[in-house]
Amino acid sequence: MGSITDTKIDHSVHPRVNSTDPFTPRPRPVKPAHVIWSDEEAIQIAETLAASFKVGAALRDREGLLPVAELDAYSQSGLWSINVPKAFGGPEVSYATLAKVIAIIAAADPAIAQITQNHLAIVATVDLDGTEEQKKLFFGWALEGIRYGNAFSELKSKTVADFETKVVHDGDEVIVDGEKFYTTGALLAHIVPIVGVDETGQGYLVFADRDAPGLTVTNNWSSFGQRTTASGSVKIENVRVPRARALKVTSFDHPTVGGPVSQIIQSAIDVGIARGTIDDTIEFVSKYSRPWIDSGKATAGEDLFTIAQIGDLKIKLHAAEALLEIAGHAIDAARANPTLETVSEATIKTGESKVLTTEIAILSTNKLFELAGTRSTLAEHGLDRHWRNARVHTLHDPVRWKYYHVGNYYLNCVHPPRHAWN
Repeated sequence: MGSITDTKIDHSVHPRVNSTDPFTPRPRPVKPAHVIWSDEEAIQIAETLAASFKVGAALRDREGLLPVAELDAYSQSGLWSINVPKAFGGPEVSYATLAKVIAIIAAADPAIAQITQNHLAIVATVDLDGTEEQKKLFFGWALEGIRYGNAFSELKSKTVADFETKVVHDGDEVIVDGEKFYTTGALLAHIVPIVGVDETGQGYLVFADRDAPGLTVTNNWSSFGQRTTASGSVKIENVRVPRARALKVTSFDHPTVGGPVSQIIQSAIDVGIARGTIDDTIEFVSKYSRPWIDSGKATAGEDLFTIAQIGDLKIKLHAAEALLEIAGHAIDAARANPTLETVSEATIKTGESKVLTTEIAILSTNKLFELAGTRSTLAEHGLDRHWRNARVHTLHDPVRWKYYHVGNYYLNCVHPPRHAWN
């Protein structure tokens, strides 16, 4: 279960979340990251990393420790470039495989898995919108082990899709001004891609260095869940970036897999949360829980109602995993042949997946305590992190709208909207 120990922590080596302490930008890797060459290798490496990430997950959550060393190992493993196209030297694995990789990592530590989300979505955006020169540059950086954070969402805008951050063209440079929040991964990134709009309303993704003058990343993420994602804020004050690093975003103006790619990673994180929770539930019930007095059984694992509930959780988890894989293959098909029909199919299948993964993440984290009993709530076990992580992460976008878009598609043949949250 990765339960918490009383190990003393040196916070100068292990920085904490929501801290006012300054955090020096991470150095770029001294050697290129490993390049993965097959879907099977990607899954094998993910499983190896997950085993090590799980060991300290509960402690990192309790102490609010940023996963600095873990992230370095993760990005050097090659898993951060698995959706770089083969034409540019990448493995270009199936999105079904990419979803499996994220779910494996998330089952061990969903905060670490979430930090990858924006990087992989940005790589996909480069594939959809970048010029040939931009693809060579940004894909090359990813293959070297450079991590992309994000400065995307804004706290004070009317909706998540309204951007007040401004991009001004100035000769061979662009100047960016604005303020961002929910900037998952930016604190620990090497490059911070910033979303902004120019005077015409055209959207750009501007790739700024993490230590660029005028770019301030604040470690002020105080949520009760996904605590160690470093999803704080970024202030952008007259940040100058070479114009060649300003990627013009048009992928939502016509049918592309931009939305489904972003969403399937979120769905995979929730599958991972559920899988890790169910595994911990089974372990706790088997080792520590007592049978209920009316069951007449010697162990909690023999309780008929507990057995049935574990069966129910497993069935629903497997259904969510199956639909996640179906969604991944639908994205692969739409990427290969992007039409309104194929992209809508990928969007709907991914939306269906998001519904099931959200439901099993919330259900499993509630059932953990019901089935494991009162002693499972003791702080020494750190199991409350599962519920907190599920509750917070599943708020990323409202699943109630997935039901609507799915129903409207099948009943009225209405194609779903195209944006990063669908």
